[in-house]
Parts: sequence; structure tokens; C-alpha cells
Amino acid sequence: MLLLLPVMAFSQSRTITGKVTDATNSLPIPGVSVACKGTTTGSISDGSGTYSITVPDNKTILVFSFIGYKTQEVPMGVSNVINVALEVDATALDEVVVVGYGVQPSKHELSYSVSETKRGGRSRKDKQQSPASALQGRVAGVQINDVYYNTVAPVEPNTEEYGTINENIFRGALQEPLSTFSIDVDAASYSNVRRFIQNGQQVPKDAVRIEEMINYFDYDYTQPTGEDPFSIYTEVSAAPWNGQHKLVHIGLQGKKIAVDNLPASNLVFLIDVSGSMSDPNKLPLLKSSFKLLVEQLRKQDRVAIVVYAGAAGLVLPSTSGAEKQKIINALDNLEAGGSTAGGAGIQLAYATAKENFQNGGNNRVILATDGDFNVGASSDQDMEHLIEQKRGDGIFLTVLGYGMGNYKDKKMEILADKGNGNYAYIDNMLEAQKTLVNEFGGTLFTIAKDVKLQIEFNPAKVQAYRLIGYENRMLQAEDFNNDKKDAGELGSGHTVTALYEIIPAGVKSEFYDIDKLKYQKPTGSTTVASNSNELMTVKFRYKNPDGNTSKLLQQVLMDTNVALEKTSDDFRWSAAVAGFGMLLRESQYVKEFGFKDVLGLAQGARGKDVEGYRGEFIGLIRNQNLMTRR
Repeated sequence: MLLLLPVMAFSQSRTITGKVTDATNSLPIPGVSVACKGTTTGSISDGSGTYSITVPDNKTILVFSFIGYKTQEVPMGVSNVINVALEVDATALDEVVVVGYGVQPSKHELSYSVSETKRGGRSRKDKQQSPASALQGRVAGVQINDVYYNTVAPVEPNTEEYGTINENIFRGALQEPLSTFSIDVDAASYSNVRRFIQNGQQVPKDAVRIEEMINYFDYDYTQPTGEDPFSIYTEVSAAPWNGQHKLVHIGLQGKKIAVDNLPASNLVFLIDVSGSMSDPNKLPLLKSSFKLLVEQLRKQDRVAIVVYAGAAGLVLPSTSGAEKQKIINALDNLEAGGSTAGGAGIQLAYATAKENFQNGGNNRVILATDGDFNVGASSDQDMEHLIEQKRGDGIFLTVLGYGMGNYKDKKMEILADKGNGNYAYIDNMLEAQKTLVNEFGGTLFTIAKDVKLQIEFNPAKVQAYRLIGYENRMLQAEDFNNDKKDAGELGSGHTVTALYEIIPAGVKSEFYDIDKLKYQKPTGSTTVASNSNELMTVKFRYKNPDGNTSKLLQQVLMDTNVALEKTSDDFRWSAAVAGFGMLLRESQYVKEFGFKDVLGLAQGARGKDVEGYRGEFIGLIRNQNLMTRR
């Protein structure tokens, strides 16, 4: 339904994408009819409210209609993205009944009544509930002569896999003054969490990686001006969920390189075409999203396509980016079927990338799959060893995840972490646009590898600290100076944000209570520490993409007492995202802090929000607040 045809193929047409939401609560609305006025061309929004429609490139008017809402006509402008918020039609609501979550009606259940809404098998009076709230995710329907036909998709067994996350605890600054971790620019967790919320499902705790949720968003950090491709930003204020604690915000800004100045790319699309990829939100969505990437390629860029099912094969030799139609035709010919020999596919993809290696260029394998490997090397350990063997060849890895139900997030994350790569989850065409077009340079062009952070806390100012998120990115203190230790990669223009929650010295906290030490000197007797207003020192190591020796940068953060309301939008926004993630994980550290508090914090920190990503997040908070009433 959401097949996006390449714009270049239509000299007199344009492809418009966007999202349809409820104007009252910002919930996405699935099943909205999107029509080109005066023609037979039309489309329907998917489960996340996303639509795509190819229309004539003239003064076209798009018509958005859905039962229970006022029809809206929108003239096309210069933008190819049109987001629409539909208003509830109160008169139409008196003519519709919907079947909500947990209900299992017959295949086609007829509803004639007017004012009762069934949710979870119970009926209650609720004319205020919007159709989007009731229809979200699982219900689709059509209206015929004032009768609303409801169909509910059968519930399939969920075999999704997530790695276990044990939340970071508070560490004593006197006993453990160093905190060391690898950066993470992956954003897969956020779009995956969004998918669960939009589908009205409970979010698995281990699907929530807070650092990936924070790093999904752009932040307004200053571009670097020196010879190093980074700038470091720091800010400190009170922690919104605990006024006695402080929150430290650390931001890294990677240098943005203009696309025209990026080195030539040697790309290998490694595409899973096994039977598990046959669903519309897998291979069909994959092919459409890869076409967006193809349109970004230049003449000097080259692409090969390797596929795998029961075996692996090369379906397109390395081809110039100027031959876009040839690459698109190869994508169009792909079909799903068979078992999943992921290990064999990886071997062939890396061999192909090595054969066409570009010295000084961007050599990268782009793996697109649901992660359900079941033939040959398939265990997490097998895949980890396989990728570790390949990364020494100077070939980077991008992992794109698709689908639901059998999605193997744990395996995908391991592949990206161990393969000098990044990881994104593509659940709709707007996410594909964000990852493969809007963030083209950051996703595909590495400006630094093995990037590590080490924080040294001043025990005279800091009693205890904890890093929020990054649980599976923690390193030993000695790893920081060890250039053989693998760490994260940073792309052109990417930002990285990390938050520390701090218990100031002298503050009594229920989260950190240990006996006084017998053999260690009291904090106040450390002359350098006690005479300094330094809160911490941020140390940062990185290597050039083709280098083997790291370079050290560092910056001191002074202890200040800035009120939360006086902090930057970026500070408060990152805190809101972190708080949301902690609530989803049922963290022990946010006892009295609820979704309403997160909502207020986020609404006051939305900022410019040119692309609308922050507005979408605010809608997720509202949705989750409605479901939990916390």
C-alpha cells in the first residue's frame, strides 16, 4: 500500500509522503483515505498514520477523509512532505462504533449502535474518545451505508528477542572516580518503541535503550571550528525527577561535511529475501526505502546487491550511482522465500566490498533484515565472531531492521556494535526518509571511529553518579587508553548526547548509602579537589576512519546552580526523553515522576522542530499517558 516509486522515473509526477494524526491528541490515524482530487489516484495511511501517494506535479489538491473526522483538502506546495491533523466530527461520532484492544470479534462484526465504545471486552459510555484512540494499531474498517465493518487481525505468536539490560546504579565518586563508555549513535530503539506505542502494545522493558532514544533527536550544538572534527558541549542543572540530585548533559557535535565533498562510496546492499521477509512492512518497505537511498547516490558512488535466503548470491555487480534505474530494477525483481543463511550472506557481502574497495573512500555493507537467521552461522556468538573478523578490512557496517513479530533486535544490535557500524529500525517511509535521506551523511559516512568517553568526577563535589543508559556500552577504565579496544563510530553531522545523574557531596539520598571508609582519606582532605569548583573532567578519544592511533580531547565542567527553567531547550528535551525511557523501564529512580511531568517538560523544550520529530514524541507521551493514566 505504501509503495514509494522513485521520483526520477516520473518527469511529470511527484511522490508525497506524510503522517495523519488526530488534532486533539496527536495520535496517528490508520486507514485514512488520501485521494488526489478529481482523479482515481489514492492511498491509505498505515498503522502508524503514514501514507505515500504519487500525484501529478501541478496544482493538485489532496483530500484526506476518514469516518469520525472532518474531511480536509490540502493544496500541494513545494514540499514533498505533507502532515495533516484531522479534527473530530462530533456528528459523525454518533454513527460509529469501534472494536478496541483485546477484542476478538467474528471476521466481520457489524455494529449499528451509536454511543458505546467497546474496549478490552467491556462497554462504556465515551463520546469523548477519538476514533484514532480506538482504532489505533489493530483495527481497520470500512463504512457501507452507515454500517461500520470492523476487522481485527489475528494475533500471531511474538518471538521478538531483546538483550537483557540491567540499569546503571549509582557509583561512589571517591571509590570509583572514573566512568568510561563507548559512544552510541544508534537510533533503532526509539523507532521500535514508537511502533509498540502506536500499535497500542506494551513496550518490552529491554526494548528500551535510553541512550538510543535520546540520540534519535538532533541537538543545537555548535559546529567544530578547529582541526578536530568535534565540539564538546556541557550543561548542568537539577534533575527533573529528583530535585536533590543534579543532571549533567554532555553533547558531542560531529563536523558536517557537504554531500558533494564526501568521498566516493563503495556500497554493498546485503538484503534478506528469506520467507520471513514477505510481510508488507518487510521486503516491500525495504525495497521502497532503498530506492530513496539510490536517488542520493552520485556518479562516483558504486553499489552492489547481495541477497540471501537458503543460500547467498550476487544479483547486481558493483554499479555506478549514475545508473539509478539499473539498481532500482534489481531491487524491484527481489522476492521473498526460503530459509535464512545470514552468515553466508555476510561472507559474500564483505568479499564483494573488499573486491571493489575504494582507497580513501567510504566502504560499507548495508544489511537489511528482520534478524531471523536460521541457517549456518546464526547464534549471537557466531555472528559476533564473524563480524569481528571482517571489520579489520576497513569496511564499515550499517544495519537496518524491518518488521515485527519475529524481530531479532538483540542480534541486530550485536552486528552493528561489533562491525564498526550503526543501527536503525525502519517501520515506515518517513523513518526511511529520515535515516537514508535527511541523515544521509551521518548514516553512511564515518568521520571518526573507536570514539570513547571517560569522565573523572571530583569527589569533593560529587558523592555518587550514574550514567543514564549506555548499559551495554560500558568499558573498563583501562580500556580508554587502549587503542586496540573497539568502540563506537560517529558519522558526518551526527550528535551524541549522554546524561549523568549526580548526588552532590553532602546530600543524603535513599539511592546511595554506604558506611564511612576506614582506610580512605575523607573527601574534604583532598587538597586539589576541595579547593576546586570543578565538578568533573570530560575526556574524549577518537581515531580517524583510516587510523590506528587515537587522539585525546578534554574539557572541564564547573559546578554551577542553574535553575532547570533557565537551561537550554536541548538540556530539558534530553531530560524529558530520558525520563520517558526510565518510566517505560519502570526505573526505581523516577518514583514520583510521571508521564504528565514528562509531557510538561517536553512541551516546554520543543524548540524549532523543523522536521516535526519532537512533536511526534510529544504525541507518544500523550498516548502512553492515556494508556497508563500515570
